[in-house]
Amino acid sequence: MDIQWVIQRNLTNDFERIAAFCEKIGVKFIGLDIIPFTSELPAFDKSRKSIIYGSTTFNDLVFKNKELKQGVFYDEKNFSIENYIEKWGRYMLNYDASISTFQALIEGDNYSPDKQLFIRPDDDSKSFAGEVKRFDEIGDWYNKLKIIENTNLSLESKIVVSEPYNIQFEWRLWIVNKKVIAASKYREYFKLKKEQGCPETVISFAEARCQEYTPHDVFVMDICLCGDEYYIVECGCMNGSGFYNANIDDIVSSVSDYFLSTI
Repeated sequence: MDIQWVIQRNLTNDFERIAAFCEKIGVKFIGLDIIPFTSELPAFDKSRKSIIYGSTTFNDLVFKNKELKQGVFYDEKNFSIENYIEKWGRYMLNYDASISTFQALIEGDNYSPDKQLFIRPDDDSKSFAGEVKRFDEIGDWYNKLKIIENTNLSLESKIVVSEPYNIQFEWRLWIVNKKVIAASKYREYFKLKKEQGCPETVISFAEARCQEYTPHDVFVMDICLCGDEYYIVECGCMNGSGFYNANIDDIVSSVSDYFLSTI
């Protein structure tokens, strides 16, 4: 076959599972160790078209390489909360959130010190994990950013700011050409809980949203149950999204078939 999976070996515990299924279906795989924050890709055989799986650092380096970027299913302008809110509106959990920056949020000083806020990056950079913080804690973080150089995060980085929500369950769905091809629960009442699959109603909700818009032909969509309704939490680039307890064989098979159809 004309394709291969190139997997960051020092990132995922699922390396052996991906490699085993690639071998089963006759797709070549390559394991690489990526030095954190490196600015150079390690050498590897590029005679086949490559599907990439690894860290943000690995994916960023590949995406900048014209020879390899086809194997990273990503578009910077599409993968942002601001874009999802524009496209999906009230189906987003944070549809009424503010898109701001650290500087604008703190200098605006619109909250009491003990006000609880959910903040996360607007983009898919994973520069920090979304979490609930008091306003004064965000202020402390802001003051550190003023004096510490951080290449992934700055005072002007776009952030999403909203009220915290009481989420019951969260699932990650892998989507190829608007169809859900694998799923896993990953959180239950704010605690990690990995279970393969998801309810059919979650699949129906996701595929209905995909008829309205998708950020890419291949991506992951995180969905939650909040109250009695489903909402999209966020979407992500498949090439760097954790598998939890999803069926990796189905993901590798469907993504490989898709990639073959595009080359």
